[in-house]
Amino acid sequence: MLSGGAFDEIWGAGGPGHVRPEFAALGRWLDETPPAEFGRRLEAAEATFRQLGITFAVYGDADAAERIIPFDIVPRVFTANEWAGLSDGLVQRVGAINAFLDDIYGEREILRAGVLPPDLIFQNPQFRPEIAGARPPHGIWAHICGIDCVRTGPDEFYVLEDNARTPSGVSYMLENREAMIRLCPELFREFRVAAVDSYPDMLLETMRSVAPSGAGQSPVCVVLTPGHFNSAYYEHSFLADSMGVELVEAADLVVDDDIVWMRTIGGRVKVDVIYRRIDDDYLDPLVFRPDSLLGVPGLISAYRAGNVALINAPGNGIADDKAIYSYMPEIVRFYSGADAKLPNVQTFRCREPVALKYVLDHLGELVVKLVDGSGGYGMLVGPTASRAEIEEFRAALIAAPERYIAQPTLALSTVPTVTEAGLAPRHVDFRPFVLTGRNFTRVVPGGLTRVALKEGSLVVNSSQGGGTKDSFVLMPDAPGGPGQSQAQTQGQER
Repeated sequence: MLSGGAFDEIWGAGGPGHVRPEFAALGRWLDETPPAEFGRRLEAAEATFRQLGITFAVYGDADAAERIIPFDIVPRVFTANEWAGLSDGLVQRVGAINAFLDDIYGEREILRAGVLPPDLIFQNPQFRPEIAGARPPHGIWAHICGIDCVRTGPDEFYVLEDNARTPSGVSYMLENREAMIRLCPELFREFRVAAVDSYPDMLLETMRSVAPSGAGQSPVCVVLTPGHFNSAYYEHSFLADSMGVELVEAADLVVDDDIVWMRTIGGRVKVDVIYRRIDDDYLDPLVFRPDSLLGVPGLISAYRAGNVALINAPGNGIADDKAIYSYMPEIVRFYSGADAKLPNVQTFRCREPVALKYVLDHLGELVVKLVDGSGGYGMLVGPTASRAEIEEFRAALIAAPERYIAQPTLALSTVPTVTEAGLAPRHVDFRPFVLTGRNFTRVVPGGLTRVALKEGSLVVNSSQGGGTKDSFVLMPDAPGGPGQSQAQTQGQER
């Protein structure tokens, strides 16, 4: 569905010139700022991002290995009430994800109850039998979750997918806010916006809270990166620097007698918590891929012994799987005893014959995705696909239906965006970040808004030409207060 039939989060149902009443000040700013000034500020933001090295890599694209993610200067804005409802649903969902992971690698009560078909777990490549029976410190598996959400109306939010392995994008959230404060300070005088710059402190507090019991009062935390060739290396180094912890690679760590040590010029230092940005397959060559040069031999043994916390825990990919996603309403109900506050998008499991027949008959109307796909790859957007692309996917579905799910094409909400022709609506999605530590779950008051810069496009991924926007969360007494709020740990604790 094209943007003409979508709900615009700033302009509302009336379209350009008809701003929602709560955003009247933003409407005046949009009307009074000359297009040339928008262009000047965007150029300044791009120059800063390039200078800082805020890039991403497109693997397999030899012509543009490193790119600047386009940034749009018109913010996305959530009212305090909208954010409160969204946060409640996120806390509930992440709690269910943690309970599911703890159960599926433990007692497996959800399988005995018949909520999920066992083959969906045990034949799933994201299930890691190597760590079945292991218990992460304090029973927390998904310490950092990025829950991708979409909006279709004033009060209609849906979860598009869950990211509980190594969700990325938080550095863009932080740098986008820095750019907006520098380039558009007048907006922070009009609105009291919840701060996001406390995220590194929140993350460090989360890491320290889940350190193994014997770690003492000052646990040693590190960020483990695969190296500077990784597409998210900027984020790894940014977060390590912001938290004041060491950024390490595999060669910097050694496991001795189930203890992880960091090599330093002053000798070996015991490591208690590792925020790993390496996929399970490459984490430990003694357990997963033996040819991995990125992992630490013996790391899983130290983890199983309870001597180190891994953030996020290995094995979390089973909660990311899109086939498992289709059961999330049942999973939330099973572990929380209540209906999901944030609904899923309607999902057809192509592994089921009735669903497969429906999908094959309606390919031109649906979005079809690989269950383990990401980044906008391995995906068909039926309404904008060519006949050849549709037939190619038809053949793939018939050959391996269990690898795919399908969803209706939603009228994703739009936000005004600067284009060559002036301000125009562009579709957006949203990735809020949820941190779970010992005895608390916190929703960061902001997130990563991705915007599809091509007119009518529903694909927001940076690898597919999408950009980003800052995400304003207004304080309960907004608008009216001066400036930006001080750093907060807004969210909910349990």
